[in-house]
Amino acid sequence: MVENRSEDRYLVPGLMRGLGVLKLFTPDRSALSLSDIAAALGITRSAAFRTVYTLNEAGCLLHDQRSQLYSLGPGVLRLTYGYVATREVVEIAQPELERMRDRIGWSAHLGVLEGSSVLYVLRVPGPQRDTSIVQVGSRLPARATTMGRVLLADLSEEELVALFRSDGTRGKGPSLPGILRQAAEDSHAQAVVHTGDFEAGIVSAAAPLRDMTGRVVAAINVTAPQSSETQRMITGTLRDDLIATARRISTLLGWDGAA
Repeated sequence: MVENRSEDRYLVPGLMRGLGVLKLFTPDRSALSLSDIAAALGITRSAAFRTVYTLNEAGCLLHDQRSQLYSLGPGVLRLTYGYVATREVVEIAQPELERMRDRIGWSAHLGVLEGSSVLYVLRVPGPQRDTSIVQVGSRLPARATTMGRVLLADLSEEELVALFRSDGTRGKGPSLPGILRQAAEDSHAQAVVHTGDFEAGIVSAAAPLRDMTGRVVAAINVTAPQSSETQRMITGTLRDDLIATARRISTLLGWDGAA
């Protein structure tokens, strides 16, 4: 039985059972009866019915009244949309970031907003080893990083207030009034440029990636150790290259260039 897989007291048996039901469906087994589900999980028909009824109400299963068979519903797609969409952005962006890295010699990253943090999902290191601590999977305060600021700039004032009231503003970065002012300014910029914003000794610039709706779905940045040369580069042609690269990726994501 699903409930007996583990004696971990923190597991929620009903949730584990529901996930177990969803995992039963495969391309070769796209429709199952209540008896099939109960037998596969080693549970009673009564327990199986409660689970599939709940999943049906949530839209994760569809019930055919004539055949009395269950199949996966559109709710499953909604559950996986965030993961699939992020993977699509990464796959489309990576070749463009690698080409930009080869042109400018700086490290490049791609990040998405996760709560009040920016989650780094792609890193393309430059040929020169830099001192950045950021790796794939890192989460940094959005309000204190260039990519995070780009992502926050696409949110409404109401969304920002709700986000930071619930997540808090402790640690590096401005307080809520400062976040609102910063986001309003950043929303009019094609790229956000900063020197030593979250990491001392690192210069960084970030630009938004938009999908077909025009919403910002991710951000890309370039980083390098701080020096007089990199400070000069980041406000000149390098910034232009970053913006052009972000636009190319956005076009591949379906954005038509409209504001």
